Amino acid sequence: MTQTPPNADHAHQAAGTGTPPREHAIDALRGFALLGILVVNAGSFASTYFGLGVADPAFSRPVDHAVRWFISLVFETKFYLLFSLLFGYSFALQMDAAQRSGSAFVPRLLRRLAGLLLLGVAHAWLLFSGDILVTYALLGLLLLALRQLRPGTAAVMAVALLALVSAGWGLLAWLMSLAPPMDWPLAEIHAKAQQAAQAYRSGAIAAIAQRGRDMADGVWFVLVFVQGPCALAMFLLGLAAHRSGYLATIALQPARLRRWVLCCLPVGGLGAWVYATAQNSTTRQPDHVSAAALALDLATAPFLTFSYVAALLWALQSGAAGRRLGAWLEPAGRMALSNYLLQSLVGALVFTAYGLALVGRVSPLTVLLGCLALYAAQLVQSRRWMALHAYGPAEWLLRAFTLLRWPAWQRTAHPVE
Repeated sequence: MTQTPPNADHAHQAAGTGTPPREHAIDALRGFALLGILVVNAGSFASTYFGLGVADPAFSRPVDHAVRWFISLVFETKFYLLFSLLFGYSFALQMDAAQRSGSAFVPRLLRRLAGLLLLGVAHAWLLFSGDILVTYALLGLLLLALRQLRPGTAAVMAVALLALVSAGWGLLAWLMSLAPPMDWPLAEIHAKAQQAAQAYRSGAIAAIAQRGRDMADGVWFVLVFVQGPCALAMFLLGLAAHRSGYLATIALQPARLRRWVLCCLPVGGLGAWVYATAQNSTTRQPDHVSAAALALDLATAPFLTFSYVAALLWALQSGAAGRRLGAWLEPAGRMALSNYLLQSLVGALVFTAYGLALVGRVSPLTVLLGCLALYAAQLVQSRRWMALHAYGPAEWLLRAFTLLRWPAWQRTAHPVE
């Protein structure tokens, strides 16, 4: 996956200091992942019905259902897995580089995780209750503790963890099917969603308080029983992919990438279709049906994620068109943390009392089109920024916290870490 550095001297310096050269395909994958993260998170910003299992009655036209179904099919539960895979890959690269340099790498990486944790806490309270950075920081501690794992062992642990989570939800679905239904009355669901929307529209303090209620009511449950274990599994797969060199090897083999797409896409696509259909039915599904659909999705979503990875790596090998695609995606991926936070800032300004307070007032199609426009703007701005700067703003701040010194702000050479 590592492409040839701009010149041989630069590569030699990187090797001599233990600092890895940039892996451009990883940056491009990270830039691509930003689109999926944006589309899913925007749904949570735009509607307080998101995640309640009931469609917003204000947007019940066929086109609204079709857009929500499409987003569930293509984006939900897939792109955070991709981001997690890349986090594990990059963190393993940083650990290996720090060890080779002979420095006290554990305190340095602990500071990096602490800085990520602080950013995540601020992000969750001030901008978006569905923050993933806190989870990444805490799981990063586990990855650091497991840094001596062999690639094969890490991969086996990852597969076992994914299977355990999926089987757990499948067992829960079966038990729920045997018990008397305990459906939450629709009137209470609508009242809860409307109260949340009113809080987000009322003022900045009310919006912050509502984020706290959202985290207490259900966000923690999703993180502990769905996203957390699955993210850790993808961390381990990322570590294995880096340590084994497998991803770097197949990234330059289009035939193998095509086989990955052909093998993974049908499995992942079928699971995604069942999940999207169950989640976006025009009638409310029994809880055990929703749980069973989630169990199937948790088992198959990694396959769809792997097909996305293989398809993009394949596209990046497609001559001049692939190079142009990479040239647009890579800068956004190099400042992915800044772009992620910017997406949340825009969402808070558009949908809460920080700005326009449009929560519950914008159709799913308009939200999706707005996401595409914002993502395109981020690609353009990221390319301009990275042409002049060594790091994105948030990356620069996190690096300063990690190293306990101010890193370069302007881009004086091609950054290698």
